[in-house]
Amino acid sequence: MSAADPRHAPLTARGREDVSVVVVSHDGERWLPTVLEGLAAQLAPIDHRVGVDTGSKDASAGLLEDAFGADHVVTVPSSTGFPAALRAGLALLDELGSPTEWVWVLHDDSSPHPEALLALLAGAADDPDADVLGPMLREWPSLKRLLELGVTISGTGRRETGLERGEYDQGQYSEPRHVLAVNTAGMLVRRRVLDELGGLDDELPVFGNDLDFGWRAAAAGHRTVAVPQAVVFHAEAAHRGLRRTPLTGRHTHYQERRAALFTLLANSRSRVWPWQAVRLAFGTLVRMLGFLAVRSPGQALDDLAAYVSVVSHPGGLLAARRVRRAAATAEPEAAKSLLAPRWLPYRHALDAVSDLATALTHSAADVAERRRAAAAERDPSSFAARRTAERERLEDEEEVVEDFGIVARFLTNPVAVLLALTVLAMLVGARSAVGHVSGPGLSPAPDHWHDWWSLHLSSWHELGLGTAVPAPPYVLPMALLSTLVGGSPAAAVSAVLVLAVPFSLWGAWRFLRVAGRLATPAGANRWLILWGATTYALVPVVSGAWGQGSLAPVLSAALLPWLAHAALGFADPEADRRWRAAWRTGLLLALVSCGTPLAWVVAALVGVVVVLLAFTLLPGIGRDRSAWGPPVVALLVVPVLLAPWWLPALVHGAGEGLLLDGGLLPVPTPDGVELGLGRFHEVGAPWWLGVVPPALAVLALVPRRTRIPVLICWLVALLAVVAAVALGSVTLDLAALSTPPGLGFLLLLVQAAMVTAVVLGALGVERPGGVLRGVVALLAAAAVLAPLGGLVWFVTEGGDDLTDDREAGIPAYMVQSSEQGAEHGILVVRGSLDDGLSYTVRRDDGITTGEDEVLDLTSEDRGFTALVQGLAARPTPDAVAALASRGIEYVVLPAPADGEVAAALDATAGLEQASADDRSTRAWQVDLPLSASDLDGPGSWWRVALLVLQGVSIVAVLVLCAPSTDREGGRR
Repeated sequence: MSAADPRHAPLTARGREDVSVVVVSHDGERWLPTVLEGLAAQLAPIDHRVGVDTGSKDASAGLLEDAFGADHVVTVPSSTGFPAALRAGLALLDELGSPTEWVWVLHDDSSPHPEALLALLAGAADDPDADVLGPMLREWPSLKRLLELGVTISGTGRRETGLERGEYDQGQYSEPRHVLAVNTAGMLVRRRVLDELGGLDDELPVFGNDLDFGWRAAAAGHRTVAVPQAVVFHAEAAHRGLRRTPLTGRHTHYQERRAALFTLLANSRSRVWPWQAVRLAFGTLVRMLGFLAVRSPGQALDDLAAYVSVVSHPGGLLAARRVRRAAATAEPEAAKSLLAPRWLPYRHALDAVSDLATALTHSAADVAERRRAAAAERDPSSFAARRTAERERLEDEEEVVEDFGIVARFLTNPVAVLLALTVLAMLVGARSAVGHVSGPGLSPAPDHWHDWWSLHLSSWHELGLGTAVPAPPYVLPMALLSTLVGGSPAAAVSAVLVLAVPFSLWGAWRFLRVAGRLATPAGANRWLILWGATTYALVPVVSGAWGQGSLAPVLSAALLPWLAHAALGFADPEADRRWRAAWRTGLLLALVSCGTPLAWVVAALVGVVVVLLAFTLLPGIGRDRSAWGPPVVALLVVPVLLAPWWLPALVHGAGEGLLLDGGLLPVPTPDGVELGLGRFHEVGAPWWLGVVPPALAVLALVPRRTRIPVLICWLVALLAVVAAVALGSVTLDLAALSTPPGLGFLLLLVQAAMVTAVVLGALGVERPGGVLRGVVALLAAAAVLAPLGGLVWFVTEGGDDLTDDREAGIPAYMVQSSEQGAEHGILVVRGSLDDGLSYTVRRDDGITTGEDEVLDLTSEDRGFTALVQGLAARPTPDAVAALASRGIEYVVLPAPADGEVAAALDATAGLEQASADDRSTRAWQVDLPLSASDLDGPGSWWRVALLVLQGVSIVAVLVLCAPSTDREGGRR
């Protein structure tokens, strides 16, 4: 370690100080020779040198004996902690009759600069009150990166250095600083202080004993100073896992966290320190969630084990506190002022969230570059290598302009300005979705956030006449969202409708950018990406799904480009990234399938075809599990995550829900032509706006350079059309109505495939000239018509079908009564005896989002149907009593009420006429005791087990699909 530091310690005469050095070693042969060389090169005189070897299995003990002499080295068992080893060294000094003023402590992986001790002694002379001094620690072997210049501890137990991550020593620290503690690697301490405080604490055998000692020293009135002119290079071998000892084993993080918690609880002067233990328990849970988010379950368990280890021995903690309280002579503020600020943990939390968000944003953006780089590395003469070279040439030719700031860059970038205006127009167009909304495809949101949670978690629902049909799977993400937006389900629905289109645009932009790079070296230009992303993002709007309030297709449209973007990770050359893409793709596919279950069926068919083709064309791929395994895992994730829905649905006769889009039924169903135009039947924007994408997709087949990827897009689109036509001929007979399967996802898939085909086909067009240039300009102008016309239509009249009329036809006082309990139900009968009658039962806050699908899939209660028929034709007192036993308080015939039915009900005993806002609406109140006992249903232990499986699986998948952040959390 001969690299000279440019700074020199003061060399003025300060009087000689007696110094003894204690070097503690354990399997340090790798570093010890350099440490001993640095020690021998010290410019300050050293009176005595002793070494302590803790049962090393290498040549560490021999190296110490060669340097210091056999009588100056003591060997102790490998189970000896650092505090005990230091005491053994001090005892050896006493045996040698070597009393000194100062003790300099060195680790076997901490090499001092030749001027380190001289600078420490100079710092002691400059500050006579200093009893403990420490050097600036720099990383070994980089030699320049700063590790510590004094340390303190935060309220959460984090070791704080006051340095920036990765900060290098550039001479920015020149003044000694008063600190709570210094690292024992290079610590210079007065011998009397060591003896007075009893040395280091044996409860902290490896980590944290320096912080604990510094805290105790401060509480006893001693001053600790960090001297930046003194430099020690530290390898941090135990902390970084470069070696293991019997005291650390494989769980270094556990030892570090345990030491931090013990230090906090043992040294805190607060009278309410038990509450601090409770606070640390909560902090431990938060830290565990953080570790799980970055795929570090081992560290999460270590955190939990460390906390349990500390708090499960309260006797040891109380004894440690008594010892520290007896030794404390200074005011509590003396040590408190040296602790980390209270706000610092919150800053670290924000940094961690920022790191995770950054990693998530960029995790799959470079799939094309990594794949191309891997191919070029395997074969420098390959086409991939030539494309890489061409891309680098194109980047080199880009004009370098002066940076005038972010505002100037934005205003001078027409794509950015147009993108911002597009998003603004989308938000303006979504104005009708703000507040309480409903529509032809959307029931009102429930009044309370816990209603959705109850609907998801309950095995039996007091809806209608009572049912065990499970809640649709999209209720869970909506419940989570409503919890996050202040507990308002209406706000959650508005957030989805308002933000889905811009979020879809963002996802489509990212997908098209990566797809373009996979197709050509330079990728797609931003104008082309903007066209494709905007055109796709407007599909749920111009198709009519958004205006109908159909949450399921809107959610699927927002998530589909992100799903496709994640699936591109299957092509990554690195196996670990392919597996991570599998979990991410599976999670997104599960979210898409929540509202449009056909998405999983389509993905499964495509996955089977792709895997079979891969095995046929690449016979050796079967031996590489990381090649075919990720797509299979992504498909299997979905049924596991959605198990509490599809399994009970099949058991309770609601299997039709596996083919239906979520929301109110029936929904408009597109035919084959309407799929190509991107329109649901008789709703949405003018049909002629939908002609542009398929026409351009046909022309995209012309360029030869990109014909293969365009053909793949067309193949996907045609398969979706064929599947839609086949499913369109199927009719699902439910209790209240008949409906074809939901085709929302297939419509989205067709439109996404055609937009992608247009973008990729445009990349294959060479620079045209002459007449061809005019044709291309004409096609470009026609292409603009689709997004521009759709955006104008959205802003002017895209949400006209959304309303806030949640209680049409039912008097307000009845609605208020129904909210008092399940026994205050309202029987709503529509139609006439001649044309047929239909009925619904309203309870609590009415039929809300999610409940509508449960009721639609519930089998008909033939007994109650016969009761309603009898009530309409020849009502009897027994029929009224049956209504009361089923929890029906009111009977309502909405306008226009059938006069014959109304007359019969008027004459029935047990029914009293009730008022209604509309004269053509008739209402009666059941004048009998009400009961909701018939609404009670059995619980289901196996569905509870499925819910537990779902919860555990969601956490596991989130952990497995999250990117690993490269934070060095180890500054303890």
